[in-house]
Amino acid sequence: MALVPGDWTIDRLTKKFAYIGGDHGASPSYATVIEFHRWAQSLADDAVATGDEELDITNTDPSRRSTDNIVSLINGYTLDETPGTPASEHLYDGSIIQGGGTDIWDGIVNFGNDDVQIQIHQDGAVLADDWWNFGGAGLNPDATAGISHRFMLPVRTSGVDIDNRKLLGTCRRFNYTYGEFPINATARGNNVLALSDSLDLNNETIPGTVLTWTTIVNITEGYAPLDVNNDTIDEFYYSEWNKDTYSINQFYERMKWLTRDGSVETLYGLNGELFRGITHQVAISAPAGTFVEPESLAWGIGATAGTGQLLAIDSVTAGTKMWIQLKTGVTPTGTITGSGTATAGAITPREISKPFVGVSTGSALIGSYGLALEVLDLTSLDKLTDLGGNPVSPPNYVTNTISGLTFAGDADYVLVGPWNGAATDTNGDPAITKDQLSLDVALAVDNVTQVEVTEPIPSDTPATGTIRVTDDLGFERRLHYVNWENGTPNRFYNIDTVDGNEDFLGNEAAIGNDVWISYIDQPATAATASFTSVQSGTRQLVALVRNGGSAPIKQFISEWSQTSSAQTLNAIRNTDV
Repeated sequence: MALVPGDWTIDRLTKKFAYIGGDHGASPSYATVIEFHRWAQSLADDAVATGDEELDITNTDPSRRSTDNIVSLINGYTLDETPGTPASEHLYDGSIIQGGGTDIWDGIVNFGNDDVQIQIHQDGAVLADDWWNFGGAGLNPDATAGISHRFMLPVRTSGVDIDNRKLLGTCRRFNYTYGEFPINATARGNNVLALSDSLDLNNETIPGTVLTWTTIVNITEGYAPLDVNNDTIDEFYYSEWNKDTYSINQFYERMKWLTRDGSVETLYGLNGELFRGITHQVAISAPAGTFVEPESLAWGIGATAGTGQLLAIDSVTAGTKMWIQLKTGVTPTGTITGSGTATAGAITPREISKPFVGVSTGSALIGSYGLALEVLDLTSLDKLTDLGGNPVSPPNYVTNTISGLTFAGDADYVLVGPWNGAATDTNGDPAITKDQLSLDVALAVDNVTQVEVTEPIPSDTPATGTIRVTDDLGFERRLHYVNWENGTPNRFYNIDTVDGNEDFLGNEAAIGNDVWISYIDQPATAATASFTSVQSGTRQLVALVRNGGSAPIKQFISEWSQTSSAQTLNAIRNTDV
């Protein structure tokens, strides 16, 4: 588009070039910087100024061309940047320099699809007015060259570079792929962005639905120890998301929604659209005070200054490493100051995922650096990367469910135990294998806190649950455990006192007495009851449901199994009246 002379004026006294044409979306006009320079020079060689063009041969020279893409306004001439119709927003394809370099606008050119919507991050914020996205498409495109946008942005004002002339372009249109592209320091002329998007086939839910998924929450905004791969050794992450009842792909969509263009959500103390995830790992020393996860950090002065957001630290009072999102300036140097202080050491850049959550396959998540969900929200198909940069694969968590239960009034009692595949009771029904394990240490005290067994505890034992221990009178005590481990000793520990069955004083359980895992062992509290554990093979089970209350049923008993995929067993309710 060529410069329209009637859309521009020059004031003889103020020496300001002003744009007076239609603003964006209302019959606007745009000109390249070289067209602007040619027009200014065509006025400067006139014999006498006319109309709004108060410039002629008697005035000083207003502009100078370095190249077709670099034009300087000289001798006191400037752009009129009056809010509403700033002149710079109607120039493109290069740089404008004025005041001998005190104010600079540099050109931005994006190579991408014609309808990509670009947002610009500058000086730690997302620019509020994205006027370069013109009517759902890019401003000043060149389809032949594959260019979607051409425009200028201020990068230096009043003699000071804006954040070292750094810009970050992003595209986060919901239901489309996300992307970002940095310009680390703009140069005179045109600076390239390469942002494209396309429909995201794993993000097809409408925004109005995704905004209601508010029970997807981040339990831990900060350093999170989790044993995702179930090897009894914690890895560390900067989040622990709970996806609630939603699928892993719905979780992915929610994360995109939180960080979409125009987001008003907050993640780690930052606006969702500004949030990118961890950009740098920083070794620290000499910590003092107490850092807060998350919080704003600052360091340095002048050329060494910068700011960031603390996303995680390995100890808020005695940290050796922190993980940040860089917001402005350079990477940390010298003293880092937040609620506490520390000295910056080695810096390790970390790769950003776009979107920040990682990649969805539709049925699994390939998570971004340092991001994690609750352990039981993951499957063996998901892949995570911990803060050490190590790939982590969850085991195969399998949930077995019994359905068809009554829980209002007289509730069903549900019991699931191990079976050896052959044993039956006197009625020919499968019989629970009660010698699954045996006591290694006698129980003869009040308030038992752990149960030690001779045999290794099976690897598919639920992380928390119940065991049955046979005492010396033949009663099978139900004990609730919170943890278990194999080693020296093999033990169930952190025994809960919920049943009062932890008291063995006066009625001990001797070494060698039977111990077995009751996978479900409770009155029904819902129409279903379930247990979850790691499974790589097959566990044979006996499932039993009884109710002898006001609406009694005949005992339901059945063989069952836990395999590498979820199973549901429907309890048959035959009345017993």
